[in-house]
Amino acid sequence: MLNVTDLRGHTPSKSDIRRALPRGGTDVWSVLPTVQPVVNDIQERGAAAALEYGEKFDHIRPASVRVPAEVIADAEKALDPKVRESIEESIKRVRKVHAEQKPQSHTTELTPGGTVTEKFLPIDRVGLYVPGGNAVYPSSVIMNTVPAQEAGVNTLVVASPPQADHGGWPHPTILAACSILGVDEVWAVGGAQAVALLAYGDEAEGLEPVDMITGPGNIFVTAAKRLVRGVVGTDAEAGPTEIAILADGSANPVNVAYDLISQAEHDVMAASVLITDSETLATDVNREIEARYSITRNAERVAEALKGAQSGIVLVDDMSVGIRVADQYAAEHLEIHTENSRAVAEQITNAGAIFVGDFSPVPLGDYSAGSNHVLPTSGTARFSAGLSTHTFLRPVNLIEYDEAALKDVSEVVINFADAEDLPAHGEAIRARFENLPTANQA
Repeated sequence: MLNVTDLRGHTPSKSDIRRALPRGGTDVWSVLPTVQPVVNDIQERGAAAALEYGEKFDHIRPASVRVPAEVIADAEKALDPKVRESIEESIKRVRKVHAEQKPQSHTTELTPGGTVTEKFLPIDRVGLYVPGGNAVYPSSVIMNTVPAQEAGVNTLVVASPPQADHGGWPHPTILAACSILGVDEVWAVGGAQAVALLAYGDEAEGLEPVDMITGPGNIFVTAAKRLVRGVVGTDAEAGPTEIAILADGSANPVNVAYDLISQAEHDVMAASVLITDSETLATDVNREIEARYSITRNAERVAEALKGAQSGIVLVDDMSVGIRVADQYAAEHLEIHTENSRAVAEQITNAGAIFVGDFSPVPLGDYSAGSNHVLPTSGTARFSAGLSTHTFLRPVNLIEYDEAALKDVSEVVINFADAEDLPAHGEAIRARFENLPTANQA
């Protein structure tokens, strides 16, 4: 079912690997002309335009952008107790991990009386986007909200598409998750119009703009983020979800097959890639996928994703090459199914998150491992990180020198100023220790 790429028989270069790997992706540039007018219109007309676009694209117009408090409260009251228990347990685990990520302020003394203090300040107001579409994502509410709360963000607003089946409000499970987390500001708006409204707001309607927008979404959400970047901060651009599994002959083919299927369930453009030095395992996994994928409710979507150009099996000579291939693929999610899996995982440098061993599958990370599931895609894990408490913090330096400390380094600063032909810089230092002539005196 999966296409096979054979890299055996030679030592592939970094360039060879990048060219050979199965890779999907989306062309964000292609939809910018479609999204730009939406962003411009909402910048000009605010909530009225956002509601109009919601009616056009989501086929429903809510009574207001902001979801009434009683609707949010009712959603929590109606939540299935088992779902509530799962949400609360996942929040507890995610909060513990993200609370321990928060860095501490520290002071470096360069000389007696000369210090630099680095402190970490939270973003003031953040917009958290939670998609609709093929599934319901209370997990994305948790993964966006908890790190922002642990960073100390002052105010949060969750935006999620209106649902025709639920009176024009976001899905009740989304609203319930917000309520459990203490998020009382939720906007019934989705897609590019949500991103634009978060960026520009409509204060006449009580919709204050945010300073940063995070959260996954489709290509139109991604394009809108690109267009408003600079007006607000954004997290990494999210492409279709992906899993890579690095496995040797010791791996369980049934488990590997199910993990590849589970990620393909997200979207027809989702990528599922197996990297292995065992041709036997590759054959067995392909067979198990064929035998098992059709039993899932989303079998048609799974099949399209697994047969797509973005999915496949990559055969390598040995695990050392497999590690190099995995690093070049730089998967959003990378599972390690090998002997000494922790030792192999320690050799990986490029991945959004690494899942070690047979009992750490990606679905665990999607919900309840404690890690974050908003991760870099499309190979950007080579230079980007997933969402974390750090995302919502800004390091700021406090520079504090007394007279003696400045005098001690003054010659160094003046020499630099002269070398760069910026004499006023040096004069700003000298004026503190010398009586410099005025223009009349000169």
